[in-house]
Amino acid sequence: MGGFFSFLIVLIFGGSIAASSVKIINQSDEALVETLGKYSGKKLTPGLNFLVPFLDKVVFKQTIRERVLDVPPQQCITRDNVSISVDAVVYWRIVDMEKAYYKVENLQSAMVNLVLTQIRAEMGQLELDQTFTARSEINEILLRELDISTDPWGVKVTRVELRDIVPSKAVQDSMELQMAAERKKRAAVLTSEGEREAAVNSAKGRAESDILDAEARQKAAILDAEAEQKAIVMKAQAVRQEQILQAQATAEAMQIIAKTLSDDPGTREALQFLVAQHYLEMGLKIGSSDSSKVMFMDPRSIPATLEGVRAIVGDGQP
Repeated sequence: MGGFFSFLIVLIFGGSIAASSVKIINQSDEALVETLGKYSGKKLTPGLNFLVPFLDKVVFKQTIRERVLDVPPQQCITRDNVSISVDAVVYWRIVDMEKAYYKVENLQSAMVNLVLTQIRAEMGQLELDQTFTARSEINEILLRELDISTDPWGVKVTRVELRDIVPSKAVQDSMELQMAAERKKRAAVLTSEGEREAAVNSAKGRAESDILDAEARQKAAILDAEAEQKAIVMKAQAVRQEQILQAQATAEAMQIIAKTLSDDPGTREALQFLVAQHYLEMGLKIGSSDSSKVMFMDPRSIPATLEGVRAIVGDGQP
């Protein structure tokens, strides 16, 4: 009976030793093993691994996947002495398990303190307005500085993002007042620019209208002058044509009279009578006109005038 218990104890002890000598490491994890308290470079990789009982010991096990470090809000002072609260998110991963364990005592706490220190340093070099407008540049600077600082710890910082930059309540109130004043100023400037542009457009419109009116009047005057000139020319041509026709008619009438006198001598006396009659009628018309005229005519000269007319008419005979 005692032998059975002894065998059972040996079996349990041996099973515990065998179980402690087998280690299973999950994918994306690594583990460091010390032998008799000394690290000799033995590292456990994902899968089934065997340890020497009582000699080997797993001292550090951690994932090599990318991790997120949530940095709590931190009070910072900008270069223009404004108090702001800043928090951030840091993405990082372990690239050297040995350095991550042996070069720093508490990697997580060291990372947090380092990030806070870098954030304070960068914010202290900027003014308040720059912290809002240069966030991407601040992220790049923090990424570069943190990656260099954590390299001795076997850590690779892949990304840094500032989440919130919150000024104090008094600063927020003053910023709101400033923004309201800037909006009013911008509105006033836009209104004045709109009025000035409207005035300019109105002046341009009036100037263009005046120019068009002047051009229209000029064209109208030119057309009127051309029309008047054409009318004068046409009237002169009509008068000339009329005079030519009258002269032709007079010449034809003279030819007819001369031919009639030459063909019928008896008509000469009648023609002399008509000429004398028209001469006397002309004197009567001149005397009876409304305008004041004086016509000197010697009654004794009338027979002589008639004789002269008769002589002129008589000279036309062949």
